[in-house]
Amino acid sequence: MSTSGNDRAAADRFRDEFLRWKNGSVTRRHFLGVTGLGLAAAMLGGTSLAPRRASAADLGRRVSLATWPNYHDPASFEAFTAATGVEVEVKAYGSNEDMYAAVRSGAFLCDLCVPTNYAIPNYVARDLLEEIDLGRVRNFGASAVDGRFAAAGTVAGRTYALPKNWGTTGMAVNTGRIASPVVRWKDFFDLAQTEASGRTIIHDYQLTAVGNALVALGYAFNSVDPQELEKAGELLLRAKPHLYAIDSDYQAPMRSEDAWLSMCWTNDAAQLHRDLPEIEYVIGADGGELWCDFYAIPVGAPHKEAAYALLDFLLDPAVAMREHIANGAPTTDSRVLALLPEEVTSNRIIYPEAAALTPLEFGVAVTMFDAGRNDVMARFRGA
Repeated sequence: MSTSGNDRAAADRFRDEFLRWKNGSVTRRHFLGVTGLGLAAAMLGGTSLAPRRASAADLGRRVSLATWPNYHDPASFEAFTAATGVEVEVKAYGSNEDMYAAVRSGAFLCDLCVPTNYAIPNYVARDLLEEIDLGRVRNFGASAVDGRFAAAGTVAGRTYALPKNWGTTGMAVNTGRIASPVVRWKDFFDLAQTEASGRTIIHDYQLTAVGNALVALGYAFNSVDPQELEKAGELLLRAKPHLYAIDSDYQAPMRSEDAWLSMCWTNDAAQLHRDLPEIEYVIGADGGELWCDFYAIPVGAPHKEAAYALLDFLLDPAVAMREHIANGAPTTDSRVLALLPEEVTSNRIIYPEAAALTPLEFGVAVTMFDAGRNDVMARFRGA
């Protein structure tokens, strides 16, 4: 590769890492380290690498969070570190399966994780989550949380997870590049093979990749019917040669216009549309996913005291409000909703009309380990 090619690759990597840092996928320490700016910051007396302050409580020096791409405001973690002296290590996953596997195997010894509603029963059945001691989470307001979303965190009368944000899974469409209307998941898969060929991203995530293919064919998002799954697999395999990527961290290619069409979560859609108004968000009129993510503490968390401190900090309505504004995912907490500006609460990407939610389904636990669905996804990835 030529020197200019190397420079371009370095510039592209810097851009991608900057977007990941800006949108909360990674901490500032990671961004400074991988881009080579960490040493420069240290040499210039940058505060990010300054010695940690002593913590008021015995919290240790580090807490680890397993979460989703583009889902946090890095300023929240910096504020937590400033208040406690504890640095937050963030690792983003593209699917609940990947996060679950990392927690179960110990590949990432996290102290706090962010599973989606349908995954929680699978964690609990395998004794992977601590029961939450609500007395240690003073900022959690049970009466303020929308019951539609809080329920999934409680299994057999015990609370294992506390709700973070809810949202939908829809389609991000660059209307400056795609002229055809996109209303249904059938439209998405048709366009992926025609007008958006080579420019389409499908999630690297079984629930939504397989689920939305099922919906495009007129089936239920959560179907585990073998014949329906076979047809969904055929649709995904027909689309595969036309894809730009199979990826759950899709903001960078959508921003650069390398991709024009992508499966997309609410929070990413809000961020993309905010910065690039031509990228619109469509909730499938034919169905799709309604979801809620939760904070949970894995069994054996190496820094449990710090995990509780971070959990309590992130559930503070003022902190959660700033997180909401940064990441765009709707809140489950009426106290946070009351703090939000009207421009956020009136945003129909973030808070869609109730009628748009009617055809959507919450994911169900059986889909996570269903052999048929996982086989479809494995064949799709491997084709």
